[in-house]
Amino acid sequence: MNEDKDLTAEQARLIEAAAEANAAIEAERVLRETETVTADPAVQEEWIRQSNLTYGGLVGAGLVMVQPFLTETSLDTSATVCVIAFAVSIPLLAALLVLNRQEAFRRRTTKAPMVTAARAIAQASAFVGITAAFWHISMIAGIVFLAMGILAVAVHSSGYVSLEYDAKFRSRFRRHRAPEA
Repeated sequence: MNEDKDLTAEQARLIEAAAEANAAIEAERVLRETETVTADPAVQEEWIRQSNLTYGGLVGAGLVMVQPFLTETSLDTSATVCVIAFAVSIPLLAALLVLNRQEAFRRRTTKAPMVTAARAIAQASAFVGITAAFWHISMIAGIVFLAMGILAVAVHSSGYVSLEYDAKFRSRFRRHRAPEA
């Protein structure tokens, strides 16, 4: 009886190990497919266009949000956070806009770590600045903007994944069978 239990447990372990190995192989294949698609110049050009829209919009929002604070003699905490956040983001976003022109000219995006960090810092600080500006107007408005910003990222991510990584994505990369001898 113990031999049957041991045999069943061993079979279960083997099945689980095989499933894990297959999952790892599949994950590696999907990663290779994704890298192939993201290397596509058309995809990179679209990313550049979308980045231009994002960066330009954030610079515009920053200038509009900071303008009322230019004539103030003293700022409360939320206004100070807003001004400092945009002091960080606006120059970075402007630099990224100029860089995007070079990327568009070369028809490819840069993978420089400093640029990746600048993108993250610029976008995050702009989001903090807008949230602080709404918070300055009304705490409830700040909380609502923060929550809707998080929801907006989830909506965009969901839609992007649905559009880019659907069943058609996988069908573009059918496995080629080795010719039979």
